[in-house]
Amino acid sequence: MFEQTFKNIDDVLWKEAGCTTELDYTEQTSWMLFLKYLDDLERERALEAELSDTPYLFIIDEEHRWNRWAAPKKADGSFDHDTALTGDDLIAYVDDKLFPYLRGFKQRASSPDTIEYKIGEIFGEIKSKFQSGYSLRDALELIDQLHFRTQDQKHELSALYEEKIKNMGNAGRNGGEYYTPRPLIRAMIAVTKPKIGERIYDGAVGSAGFLCEAFDYMRQGDLSAGQLDTLQRKTFYGKEKKSLAYVIAIMNMILHGIDTPNILHMNTLAENITDIQDKDRFDVVLANPPFGGKERKEVQQNFPIKTGETAFLFLQHFIKSLKAGGRGAVVIKNTFLSNSDNASRALRKELLESCNLHTVLDCPGGTFIGAGVKTVVLFFEKGAPTRNIWFYQLDPGRNMGKTNPLNDNDLKEFIEFQTDFKESEKSWSVAIEDIEETTFDLSVKNPNALEEAPLREPEEIIAEIAALDAETASILANIRGML
Repeated sequence: MFEQTFKNIDDVLWKEAGCTTELDYTEQTSWMLFLKYLDDLERERALEAELSDTPYLFIIDEEHRWNRWAAPKKADGSFDHDTALTGDDLIAYVDDKLFPYLRGFKQRASSPDTIEYKIGEIFGEIKSKFQSGYSLRDALELIDQLHFRTQDQKHELSALYEEKIKNMGNAGRNGGEYYTPRPLIRAMIAVTKPKIGERIYDGAVGSAGFLCEAFDYMRQGDLSAGQLDTLQRKTFYGKEKKSLAYVIAIMNMILHGIDTPNILHMNTLAENITDIQDKDRFDVVLANPPFGGKERKEVQQNFPIKTGETAFLFLQHFIKSLKAGGRGAVVIKNTFLSNSDNASRALRKELLESCNLHTVLDCPGGTFIGAGVKTVVLFFEKGAPTRNIWFYQLDPGRNMGKTNPLNDNDLKEFIEFQTDFKESEKSWSVAIEDIEETTFDLSVKNPNALEEAPLREPEEIIAEIAALDAETASILANIRGML
């Protein structure tokens, strides 16, 4: 229904001088898409109020509503090109009037969990990169063709938006920060099994892939109105430092059906973890913190184990943020299992002693497009020390990349075996007593792997090559004799 419209929007952005990367395309599509969504939402609410004979107070005032500046219509519903702003007039209106008005919602909002606050937060961090008012006019008219009125429309838009995020993730290192392969996320959710009534948290939310997939997992079946309301308002929580990721996360969650996402725009690591109280804790943590980042000394002071490695600070935050009995699934570089520095050792000791690290999923290279590092997923439950760790070595049987990405079938066996920690050629268990007490090194070699055939001696290989060359020469001589 909308796929061609999305392609046409990308064509417009490709020609726009202010937009040069997939990240720009997604960012600019997002703010226009958000305002169109808001307009459809307000129209729906106004109609419901009219049918129930109750007044409706619009969030956006009349001067700045979508149908006034972005897509004015004639009485017959056709586009009114005579009154529509375009060219320099449109750029001036968006930059000098619309965005300042929208930014002001943050100060006017009653609390951070309102849609008014989200509007102010989004437009306080993002700006229009359009330099041509004619390109912007073309993009707005295309966005106006998209609608959020039915579940089918929202479902298709969410799928198309996910594809944009995926393309952005494949576009390079920076884009990859925002994208975790969805099959891996679904496997992490299948193991942690979040339930309605539990609170789910991602402190490195990125594009909100974990929260959106958890929502899709939890809304299956015949749910009551109360359960749906709990999923909408009291289940999914996240924090995101970067402006673009924050905007994308909000839009992604909205398209998946969560109208007022509980996403805070802040640096998670700026919070001292000793300040985290019971009321701040969560039942489930699902996350893929940034790899290889470096944090300043003042940020490190917020953690008992001092390290400049961003992911290690996040892991401390996640352990502290879980309730007793809470479950965590966190992606981290595989070097975490064996690094010999003091911080790595101390963090492994903390994880093993305060949590039951029951599963380690070893992911192959290429799982994360463009990341250039191998990763593992740590599955743990807080409140009891580790007794046994089950390892699974994921091997899809192919080299993975853009044309051969991870898929759900690749993880099917892992999910099946993990339920009872089954041993196989790819999986094995290690008792805590067998782990070195001074280093807590977790890089255990697979004892069940088939032994590789021994390497052949160079003389043997050379002799075989010589024999093959002689055979080839004989065949060629026979062919020449027949000519």
